[in-house]
Amino acid sequence: MPVPGLGHAAQAQQEGWPVRLTDFGALSFDCYGTLIDWEAGIAAVLSPWASSRGLSYDEETLLTAYARQESQAEAGHPREAYPAILARSMRGLGAELGAEVSEDDAQRLARSVPDWPAFGDSRDSLAALALRFKLIILSNVDRDSFAASNRRLGVRFTSILTAQDVGSYKPSPANFDALLAEAGRLAIGDGRLLHVAQSLFHDHVPAQRAGLPTVWINRRHDRPGWGATPPPPAPVTPDWEFPSVAALAAAVAAEAGGAA
Repeated sequence: MPVPGLGHAAQAQQEGWPVRLTDFGALSFDCYGTLIDWEAGIAAVLSPWASSRGLSYDEETLLTAYARQESQAEAGHPREAYPAILARSMRGLGAELGAEVSEDDAQRLARSVPDWPAFGDSRDSLAALALRFKLIILSNVDRDSFAASNRRLGVRFTSILTAQDVGSYKPSPANFDALLAEAGRLAIGDGRLLHVAQSLFHDHVPAQRAGLPTVWINRRHDRPGWGATPPPPAPVTPDWEFPSVAALAAAVAAEAGGAA
């Protein structure tokens, strides 16, 4: 029987099934927040805007307020392309904080995704993981935005699923239905797909509801708060937690070496 709040792999271990990272054949990745430092990218637009409007909010406060606006925009406009979501969220942030957002301000955020940096460990870690696993992207952006980011990652993914492809944004169950359908198309066996993500809200809660085990890349492990991601709406316990994708790759390598 499923145990509320307990990760799927942990439940399997309780029932006596061996579950290791190397048991899986494919990894599905969130991109923004996990592989690409979207908080740095968003803050690079929000902080100068706030300063220009005489607002004294720090970066964390701006990101927290922005998280509310983006999640509302994605839920309310699931078929809108991500650049339009960014612009809509920027306007909503201005309304929430009582500050003007010009069309140039909104478009500056809308056009910013290609400028968002990759985390320093993403490229090499993905390359190492690709030697062992099929790699799938499940991302809350449009195809063009992801293509720009993927040039920073330098990895050929087995499959790429964006919000534009699905017609909705995570945490919608439809995105994880699409992921499972793609796993079936790729002949990834039941129980062989592991979802890897930073956001408990966007990824871990809906992924585990869809029956997927998860790895939490806790990029904010040394900072309080949730940043650009809303808090999870329900208790959730990821099956594994690492502070970086490099730490995940190292754990896989250690398991593989121990099994030799």
